[in-house]
Formats: sequence, C-alpha cells, structure tokens
Amino acid sequence: MIDIGLSKMALIGVVALVVIGPEKLPKVARTVGTLLGKAQRYVNDVKAEVNRSMELDELRKMKENVESAARDVEQSVHTSAKDFEKDWNEVTSSINASGSDGTENAAPEYDWSTQSAVVPAYSHPRKNWRLKRGAVPQWYKSRTGVRTKAQSGAARVARFRPRKPL
Repeated sequence: MIDIGLSKMALIGVVALVVIGPEKLPKVARTVGTLLGKAQRYVNDVKAEVNRSMELDELRKMKENVESAARDVEQSVHTSAKDFEKDWNEVTSSINASGSDGTENAAPEYDWSTQSAVVPAYSHPRKNWRLKRGAVPQWYKSRTGVRTKAQSGAARVARFRPRKPL
C-alpha cells in the first residue's frame, strides 16, 4: 500500500497549485474527488458481485447435498415399503389359508408404487396488502396537517370553543 503522509500530501498540493493554477484547482479537485468516489463504488460493486457468486456456488453445493440425501431416504423408504408389503402378503395369506370356511374374503392387493404425492398449489396469504400499499408515512401526515387521531364532532367543538374568562 502506498504510504501517503501529511508532508507528501502538502507537496502534491503545492505542485498542483503551481502546475494547474489557483483558478482551475478547485474544479480539478472536485473532478478528482468524484472520479475517486466512482472508482471506490465500482470496486465495492465488484467485491459484492464476487461475494454473491461465491455464496451462490455454496448454495448450489448445499442443494446438491440435500437432493442426494433426499434420494437416499426415498430409496430406503421404497425398499422398506417393498419388505413391508412382502411381509403383509405373507401374513394375510397365512390368515386366509387358516380361514374356517375356506373362501377368500381378502381385499385385492393395492400397488403403492404407482401413487404419486399430491402437493397442494401455493396460494399467497394476502395479508392486508392493500393497507400496506396505501399507507401514508407519519412524517408526511404531520407535515401536511392530516389528522391522525379520530375525534367526535362534539369533542372537536368542545376543544375549539372559546373559554369563559374567570
């Protein structure tokens, strides 16, 4: 980093005063200041963009990890469901085989693997959005003289009625 002390800045100012002249120096100083400000803003924007892209990459990695974990859980659920159905069929067949009259009154097998999960559609909660969009700031109300507290007609008359001198 460049080490600029007070003495170096004074030397730069004297050289600028001699080279540029006292008439144009304030305008040049203003221009240099605005250019430095724009450069700082540009550098900050680039840093923010780099940080956003790094966070986005991290989020993508986390998403992939969560999706792979979900797939593993789904596979384990499917295998356990198949085992359960096999056990269920064995139990129901043994119960049906030991029935007293010998007729089969068991329900037909149901294939759970063909069912898909039903997910309800998203609906916006619509919490007083009209009130929020139409809200007027308090500072504007006080500046323009809008009444913010409701008062009955009788109370308003009593408030502005001239008082009797004592």
